[in-house]
Amino acid sequence: MANTFNTIPVGRLGLIPVEGCMPLMEKVEKILIERRRERMDQSDALSVSGYKRDSYIIEAKTPRFGSGEGKGEITQSVRGDDLYIMVDVCNYSLTYSLCGKVNHMSPDDHFSNLKRVIAAVGGKARRITVIMPFLYESRQHRRTGRESMDCALALQELVSMGVDNILTFDAHDPRIQNAIPLNGFENVQCSLQFIRTLLEVEPDLQIDSDHMMIISPDEGAMGRAVYYANNMGLDVGMFYKRRDYTKIVNGCNPIVAHEFLGSSVEGKDVLIIDDMISSGDSMLDVARELKRRKAGKVFVCATFGLFTNGMAKFDMYYEEGLIDRVLTTNLIYQKEELLSRPYYVSVDISRYLALIIDTLNHDISIHDLLHPEMRIQQVLAEYREKKGKNN
Repeated sequence: MANTFNTIPVGRLGLIPVEGCMPLMEKVEKILIERRRERMDQSDALSVSGYKRDSYIIEAKTPRFGSGEGKGEITQSVRGDDLYIMVDVCNYSLTYSLCGKVNHMSPDDHFSNLKRVIAAVGGKARRITVIMPFLYESRQHRRTGRESMDCALALQELVSMGVDNILTFDAHDPRIQNAIPLNGFENVQCSLQFIRTLLEVEPDLQIDSDHMMIISPDEGAMGRAVYYANNMGLDVGMFYKRRDYTKIVNGCNPIVAHEFLGSSVEGKDVLIIDDMISSGDSMLDVARELKRRKAGKVFVCATFGLFTNGMAKFDMYYEEGLIDRVLTTNLIYQKEELLSRPYYVSVDISRYLALIIDTLNHDISIHDLLHPEMRIQQVLAEYREKKGKNN
């Protein structure tokens, strides 16, 4: 794909990582530099100003005053640029001083910094695309009573500030894009990357309906699970949460039990698919239920690994043989504590993200990138062929 572009870019490419997501953006930039250098070496058609550079990252600062107030600052011109501003609202490792006390940055703080950077652009860019892997306030995506609808308000605020497109990954509910029906909103799935990574770390899987099964941990993840099952030729099972609606614990009704709907999982390896691991209690309860039903290996896959209650419970389940692998992406902050776990696998999305940015900068359709069904079939075929040769 590196040599198929024959269109002039929308504008000079600029990457702006808001504080907290520099490691991922640097990996993306490195891939873009390699692709564009190769493309320019083979063709003179794209010899436009600033197309091939040693760096596409534009430094943005978000300093704070002693009172906790802040500002955004961009250190170079962005006039006419096609900007891609990335923010990781889940990076709680960053701190700032507030009246002499140290505060950890919350999603609200990161979102405010994003708005400060957009304001610093001052309308001079040709186009602004916000890359927000974990969609801000995406868990508050609908109203069920007299309550705020924070995610919709955030999207509308970004659009009102001049943002043209919003790129997010595995939104909790993609229907939230209806809040901004006249603007670009891309909800990207990482199914190809998950399948490829799982097959790399597990060389002995038998991918057929007799030996493997896709599991949805709740009703909300069913569409995701069906997509994996259809592409891998597997059956689907689903758990639904029986809740106690007479109580509220940590903002929601506590789960009484997980009930299973589906065929027998006995002797089958299972792949549990969801958009995020928060505390992880639900996923681990599902894993325990699957093992009680005599499932084989249990793989937990989620786009975002928040692990809000730490890793102790996951360690215990791994030691007891209730889970075999936990896979999440590097789209959000990952602690060294997480990366060092023997059962944890980090799914690298940097190349995928670089392809999307490169394609959008050339104003070319990203349909094939968003719908990788043919590529998934190719990966599965290569895996089966390799496994057959080894046997």
